[in-house]
Amino acid sequence: MSIFEYNGSALVAMVGKNCFAIASDRRLGVQLQTIATDFQRISKIHEKLYIGLAGLATDAQTLYQRLVFRHKLYQLREERDMKPETFANLVSAILYEKRFGPYFCQPVIAGLGDNDEPFICTMDSIGAKELAKDFVVGGTASESLYGACESMYKPDMEAEELFETISQALLASVDRDCLSGWGGHVFVVTPTEVIERTLKGRMD
Repeated sequence: MSIFEYNGSALVAMVGKNCFAIASDRRLGVQLQTIATDFQRISKIHEKLYIGLAGLATDAQTLYQRLVFRHKLYQLREERDMKPETFANLVSAILYEKRFGPYFCQPVIAGLGDNDEPFICTMDSIGAKELAKDFVVGGTASESLYGACESMYKPDMEAEELFETISQALLASVDRDCLSGWGGHVFVVTPTEVIERTLKGRMD
């Protein structure tokens, strides 16, 4: 079993019309044993920027603390919040710094940039970015998430439809992966509000 599969995870971010959604499962496991069923994988950097960290949970928490620290320094120096593109470059640089002993994480970054333009991206454990205009996935359920998102996604969805689409894609995918699941956590971010919802999924 790969170290990335040790705790199990499912992450997906999707773009809508001037909004985005990011969702994750809630299971924290040690291989096939479930430890917690309310694990938070998605973290807020600021009002319009969120990061989800798939992979090894301990590394995800350490990396998140480093990112919050660097973002606070940026806010003090620049007196503004980081743009999503800038933040993605920061995450990539921090990961590549440690390329010979990497954080075993696969980040999924989603944010609203200038003119409320949605931005999503993912990267591997050494910071190689993959940008997308529709959706990005990560974690042990990524293969089934690709299939579900590919068939359900359509461009320019409004916030409510985007929530429904990303939720159905997540729930359908984690049922095909025994290392992730136990419900879901969804954030839908629009220029004016953040909608946070918890999904109930199969409890096995």
